[in-house]
Amino acid sequence: MTKAGQVLNLTQAAVSQQIKRLEGQFQKRFIDRNRHSLRLTPDGERLHAHAQRLVSLNDEVWGLLTAPEFEGELRIGVPHDIVRALMPPILRDFSQTWPRVRIKLLPGTSLALLDALDRGAIDLTLTTETGCQAHGETLLSDQLVWVGARNGRSYTQDPLPISVAGASRTFRKAATDALARIKRDWRLVCEDRNMLVFYAMLEADLTVAPMLTYTVPSSLQLLDKDCGLPNLPTFNINIYAPKASIDELTSELARYVREQFVTRYRRVA
Repeated sequence: MTKAGQVLNLTQAAVSQQIKRLEGQFQKRFIDRNRHSLRLTPDGERLHAHAQRLVSLNDEVWGLLTAPEFEGELRIGVPHDIVRALMPPILRDFSQTWPRVRIKLLPGTSLALLDALDRGAIDLTLTTETGCQAHGETLLSDQLVWVGARNGRSYTQDPLPISVAGASRTFRKAATDALARIKRDWRLVCEDRNMLVFYAMLEADLTVAPMLTYTVPSSLQLLDKDCGLPNLPTFNINIYAPKASIDELTSELARYVREQFVTRYRRVA
């Protein structure tokens, strides 16, 4: 209730009262309450599934009827390591809201994408960086963590076999600097832009890798402190538009991406 109130900018008591009013209207209990936790009842689970569809439909209709009649093509750069994990629902909803806008998705390393933006080869880009440059904006801060196969043992090998998603030099440097601090030897196993190869190596328990927590798939697991691996730094996911003035369509995509990151990915403290 408290977390819901923070998201909705309401007090915990106001949220509780709205739930009770809803239960009174249907004459059903949607939440089991005890001293330690809240849990959805079977009726609550049914309501929750349909409520998600209602909210999604409301957002889609609102976007369609209030948005300008944009059309054209937009080229957006996204780092290899976040493109699959974070971008599909955002791009899907954007395409549904503006069906006459064609999105061209261009994966790459952060440095290469910033260079492409400066050259005018793309219209907008996301990056993964430890900081944020003056003309950028941070969408999300996320912890870099060690990841390996489920029930794997590759983290016990010496030297430690490591791989890096999408040939990310910044992730590799963060990982090797951390290993150097604890004087742990390592060897590079995979530094391939092909993410299928990267995931296959991890799932086969041939390597460990540094990844952002939001991008870790269910087929892999976080390696905790008991595995003897050093802490890694926090990274920012940033958005950059061209330094010169940008057109209305590019501005709208940038605004949409910002809002979607806040809605979908920001954790409630």
